[in-house]
Amino acid sequence: MVRLGQHLSLQMKQSPQQVLLSSLLQLPIISLEQRIRTELELNPLLEIDIDQEVEQDLDDDSETELQTESENSETKEDEVTEDNQEEIDWEEILNDQDSFEIRTPKEKDVEEFERPEVFKETLTDHLISQLNMIHLEPDEIAIGEYIIWNINNVGYLTIDLDTIAENLETDEDTAERILIEIQKFDPPGIGARNLQECLLIQLYQQKPLYELAIKAIRDFFEDFKNKRYEKLAKQLEIDLDEVKDVISHIIKLNPKPGEGYLTFENNYIVPDLEVKKDDGEFKIFMHDWNIPHLRINNEYRKMMLDRKKSNKETRDFIRQRLESARWLINSIHQRRTTILRTMEAIIDKQRDFFEFGPEYLKPMILKDIAEEINMDISTISRVTNGKYVQTEWGVFELKSFFSEKYTTDDGEDVSNKKIKALIKRIVDKEPADKPYNDQKISQMLKVKGFPVARRTVAKYREQMSIPVSRLRRRI
Repeated sequence: MVRLGQHLSLQMKQSPQQVLLSSLLQLPIISLEQRIRTELELNPLLEIDIDQEVEQDLDDDSETELQTESENSETKEDEVTEDNQEEIDWEEILNDQDSFEIRTPKEKDVEEFERPEVFKETLTDHLISQLNMIHLEPDEIAIGEYIIWNINNVGYLTIDLDTIAENLETDEDTAERILIEIQKFDPPGIGARNLQECLLIQLYQQKPLYELAIKAIRDFFEDFKNKRYEKLAKQLEIDLDEVKDVISHIIKLNPKPGEGYLTFENNYIVPDLEVKKDDGEFKIFMHDWNIPHLRINNEYRKMMLDRKKSNKETRDFIRQRLESARWLINSIHQRRTTILRTMEAIIDKQRDFFEFGPEYLKPMILKDIAEEINMDISTISRVTNGKYVQTEWGVFELKSFFSEKYTTDDGEDVSNKKIKALIKRIVDKEPADKPYNDQKISQMLKVKGFPVARRTVAKYREQMSIPVSRLRRRI
């Protein structure tokens, strides 16, 4: 039975422009460069403006004029109907060349250069080159390559031998024999399936063999891992001084043998911004030298205007790509403006940090900046996540300037990062043989005027990757 009724619902929808801007805001500077290069390949209407250099300074009137022109263009698009859109609106937009170029100030004191592509041999390349040096049958080399491709960045095998044997239609003994050969490769400890095996591989490769260390890891690994030194001494039938020698020898081994072969991209940070102090004022510089200046291709512009030589299908295709190009160019400009405004607000709120250093960081949340520049909290979150700023005190991620506040006994609001720094300082100075537990650290903080609960201490300790007291014990 057909029924007619009304349904009221609340939905949140974003326009394509808003979605594009949100995605660009999340990208750090290097990812933005890659995104623009991809768009240049996909959109034939976009091209790099090589001839024209972007002006250093734009006065407020020019920026206002460009913004007004952009708003007027959008208003006209909304007003015209689909019938006369091609005849009036698109001609006007296409002839307005300025609206398709990014005109944002570039800092002259920031050197423009192309980042050189640095070659760094990967762990996989290093292992395969060694695999090709040993005498194996072609099918065995294929097994070895399969094993190597399943070794992760820190050097551990991430797949079971039975799965390897099943996938390659071989027997498990053959797969294990090839794995043992790979475990002899450089770096020592490579191809292990767990930490215990990784340490044992390295110990067996040392000459002369340290039998006590091998026995401690092979037979009593749980006692070693949990730092039960007295029990370990009893099991090995030695005193604590000899246990100390065994431990000092083991901790020199590498628990992550593949770590030195991380790819260049994984350990390379390019600051998106730089803050410099000049005549008592902090100036912000965008590190966007490699962001290309975009414009609309003139040939397609002519095709759009020439109705005699281009059919409707062609003009529809150009219209779609043109709209996409406009959104991209405007979004890049808005991204830059939003990041600069956010950084200015952070400097205003955290001036003591930039003046005197990290110890003077004040408590601040995303809402504080959002209200300051009249933007949504989610926008500030996208801007600050994954973006870095170079300061006099080092390179910091923008989100590191945000922290919850904690009230001291004197009623002063301090950043929880100051509490974390105090916990770190207490742990660094604690007795080696009797580390402080969380309750003890909580009591010591209360003496200093910071009433922090034990559970809060545990939470902050875990956030700083500080192990529990028994795992911090040393002899």
